[in-house]
Amino acid sequence: MSTLITVILILAVVIIIWFVGVYNRLISYIEAVRNNQKQIDIQLDRRFKVFESLINVVKNYMDYEKSTLAQVVGLRSQANAAQKAGDEKGRIDAENAISRIASNINFVFEQYPDLKANQNALQLQEEIVNTENKLAFAKQALNDSIEKFNAFKKSFFQSFVVATFRSQLDLNFEYWQLPQETVTDRENYTVKL
Repeated sequence: MSTLITVILILAVVIIIWFVGVYNRLISYIEAVRNNQKQIDIQLDRRFKVFESLINVVKNYMDYEKSTLAQVVGLRSQANAAQKAGDEKGRIDAENAISRIASNINFVFEQYPDLKANQNALQLQEEIVNTENKLAFAKQALNDSIEKFNAFKKSFFQSFVVATFRSQLDLNFEYWQLPQETVTDRENYTVKL
């Protein structure tokens, strides 16, 4: 009888150790997602500061910067309000709108030859491109970490641990993605010669 009790105790200890291991791994995935969200925030803040600097440099060249700055500030405020309200979709939409403004900066530079020759403006234009690239990488890292977390938490045995600690582990994170109309436009894009 004592052998049976020993086997049961050993089995119980193994199950508890496994349970704790799965719980800890899920927590590390959650923290990785949150870290990647913070990395996006850092890049978004950097982008906003670069925009402000660029707009200050181009003030002598065009009236465009006034409306651009107003749009960027408005969208940034909208994104911050959405973040505080927990509306990740609204935040993503506002930040994607700022990205569309950033993509139009090159077109604006083409219209002002003196501005194209200004070293500060060129450097800031390059900073915007670099920041957008870093932001794209951060968004990809966030989506990858969300995918990894979701796949692990939905696995058969791990789902028992999630069900036991639903409030701590059964979290749903918003993927960072392009608006559907942008995806459709890019899918339908053709090169015109």
